[in-house]
Amino acid sequence: MEFKFTPEEDNFRKELRAFLVKELPDDWTGGMDEEEENWDFTLEMRKKLAEKGWLTMAWPEEYGGQGASHMMQLVFSEEMAYQRAPGRDQFGTKMLAPTLMIHGTEEQKREYLPPIARGEVQWCQGYSEPESGSDLASLQMKAVEDGDDFVLNGTKIWTSNAHHADHIMVLARTEPDAPKHRGISFLLADMNQPGIEVQPIINMADIHSFNMVVFEDARVPKKNLVGELNRGWYVGATLLDFERSGVEYSAGSKRTLEELIQYCKDTTRDGRRLIDDPVISRKLADLTVQTEISRLLSYNITWMQSQGLVPNMESSMGKFFGTELQQKIARTGMEILGLYGQLGPDSKYARLQGRIQQSYMTTVSATLAAGTSEIQRNIIATRGLGLPRG
Repeated sequence: MEFKFTPEEDNFRKELRAFLVKELPDDWTGGMDEEEENWDFTLEMRKKLAEKGWLTMAWPEEYGGQGASHMMQLVFSEEMAYQRAPGRDQFGTKMLAPTLMIHGTEEQKREYLPPIARGEVQWCQGYSEPESGSDLASLQMKAVEDGDDFVLNGTKIWTSNAHHADHIMVLARTEPDAPKHRGISFLLADMNQPGIEVQPIINMADIHSFNMVVFEDARVPKKNLVGELNRGWYVGATLLDFERSGVEYSAGSKRTLEELIQYCKDTTRDGRRLIDDPVISRKLADLTVQTEISRLLSYNITWMQSQGLVPNMESSMGKFFGTELQQKIARTGMEILGLYGQLGPDSKYARLQGRIQQSYMTTVSATLAAGTSEIQRNIIATRGLGLPRG
């Protein structure tokens, strides 16, 4: 059997590539959207993508989408990630929006989805807390009812892009005496209000992506409760399924791996090309196969979405395999580059623009964010294979 994209999908990929060639600087090598030096350009690109309707291609038209196929949306996401192009609000378009389409009220959909489609807002995610990471259901942030509002007190941590965000999706405890999974609610909060303080966390690659967000008597209107009161765990789990799925893992890995392979073809050591070393060539071949597996896992998730299904353990498979792959490529790159691998983008002696050094450090958190690899294994075992719990 031969799998092919349709002529429409192939033509769209060509159109998107031509657009990126035109809009990206000639010396563009990519960069994290959250970095201050890239932020203005990220917003500029987001507006241009929104004007073309590409941010939300597979959304229903009434919410700002084009009603396009999920495969068209995948082509967009894959090409953007491969080209390391900025502009997407993953929190809004990939995570919150499809969750609202399942659990949100019609009022919530009409209020929050169009601004995301127009590229006008930035969202962030308030899940993890200083004492609640892998055991997310043990979170302690309180949301107490007060008239028409909930009053929030507590702390969220590892909140990516909170320093740029207009809104935050928050899991908070609304029934402290209930079993821990059953006393949580999913709320949408305005970041631009008194009582919310964003404190930066600089990672070991010297990049400001993470933040700690402190809530002190911050308020959320009750109309911003998504789903049922005290049953927000199930809303939050739906969002995690969308967060964990994505072709970005394989697309980014493919680009880095191709650059590493080209480096090995162009570089000699002891009179022979690195690519001719059988140890190196076998490692690169193995990683190429794994990258294609990661890609096909993402394609399967897209097919499920096209059938109206919500991927669950399939998302965990994609996330687990994809993030482990990112770490493998980074480690292999460090082994091949040797001491040059320790040099960052600012060094004139850096190889591959210092990308391997940055990847080696930033992918440490890849297998932790959105649920550790151990959690993904548990989900695959229990929900996918039907194995008993511990």
